[in-house]
Amino acid sequence: MIMDKDLTSGNVWKNILLFSLPYMLSFFLQTLYGMADLFIIGQFNATDSITAVSIGSQVMHMLTVMIVGLAMGATVTIGLAAGAKELNKASRLVGNTAVLFITGSFAVTVLLLLLVNPIVTAMSAPPEAALETASYLRICFAGIPFITAYNIISSIFRGLGDTKRPMYFIAVACVCNIALDYLFIGALGMGAMGAALGTTVSQTISVITALTVILKRKTGLVLKKSDFRPQRTVMGSILKIGLPVALQDGFIQIAFIVITVIANRRGLHDAAAVGIVEKVIGILFLIPSSMLSAVSALAAQNIGAQKHDRAKQTLGCALVISIGFGMVSSVLVQFVAPQIIGLFEDNADVIRLGSQYLRSYVWDCVFAGIHFCFSGYFCALGKSGISFLHNSLSIVLVRIPLSWITSRKYPDNLFPMGLAAPLGSLLSAGICVAAYLILSGERRRRGDL
Repeated sequence: MIMDKDLTSGNVWKNILLFSLPYMLSFFLQTLYGMADLFIIGQFNATDSITAVSIGSQVMHMLTVMIVGLAMGATVTIGLAAGAKELNKASRLVGNTAVLFITGSFAVTVLLLLLVNPIVTAMSAPPEAALETASYLRICFAGIPFITAYNIISSIFRGLGDTKRPMYFIAVACVCNIALDYLFIGALGMGAMGAALGTTVSQTISVITALTVILKRKTGLVLKKSDFRPQRTVMGSILKIGLPVALQDGFIQIAFIVITVIANRRGLHDAAAVGIVEKVIGILFLIPSSMLSAVSALAAQNIGAQKHDRAKQTLGCALVISIGFGMVSSVLVQFVAPQIIGLFEDNADVIRLGSQYLRSYVWDCVFAGIHFCFSGYFCALGKSGISFLHNSLSIVLVRIPLSWITSRKYPDNLFPMGLAAPLGSLLSAGICVAAYLILSGERRRRGDL
């Protein structure tokens, strides 16, 4: 196996940008999936279909980020092995990652297909949107093996320092998704079911494209049959890092779903407004999310190469980028919120409520950017449990209780409810800074710096 790109030398800023830009574009294209579904269905269908897609896509987003979080274990462990030039170990990690994820994805698919109706009920989908929400989820759940396959391939390449190939694969899927949405939703009038079908088929095409490239072109991966033999220690190292991240991401998404349920119970317009804003925030979170991935992969390779100072420099550069972007985007949104919501829905009430929610929620870009960067660094250190801890405390102590309280106290205004996210992230950021200082102090005392 050959390391695709050595991230342990050269200018730190340049490495971050070269690594994160393709990842950011990949994440943008992946986010565009849901955005395209929502935008296109808004052109051809009424608010009930928009609400069905927004609720269903939130469930799918939760599952996707948990898969991505679990795949972080592969990215970091492969990065550590690549940085240390332990090529045989990296090969075993790649093979065991494939076996672990593929087996798990089929089991999860069967379970979720059996639970579609209870999930729709738990989401408190408005009656007008319940049937379409169930149809959307059934089709999307059937595509989970393909979502998993794409993220396996992406995590392996990113661990080796390559973010370009995953970007190409998702670009193919995005183009297909938009074309299929217009076919299924527009030409064939399939509504939310058409949006789900377009997404699932496009993901399948993306995976087929990725596998074709891997088989026909030189990728730097040389794997033996023995590398695919399950090994407890190898899978354990992947899960040790990936499982806490997956649980934390799942917990965060459950919190978002609880908040969605709170909004759904306020009525159809509130539910549509919250669903649209979640999609917009997904776009704005491109920078923080790409920084998390960049820090985890770059820091892992540098820590594997015993270059801890470069790992810290990577964290510092990512923090500057994330905070700067968060401040600029948060201020700009205050002036253009109605126009942004209006791209998806022309209902005056949805635009008013969505603008309120977006103007407060958007400040989460600043504080989430901070704890995203630290979470990537903690993962590279093999201490992803810290990320699970701060996110759990944020959700239990701030996000959910504050959303519920403000929803009841301000039934006609979503602005106070939107503050729950940035205030929760502020708590997370504070915990991350404290944890970083404690860990740095311990390393200084041991003389490891």
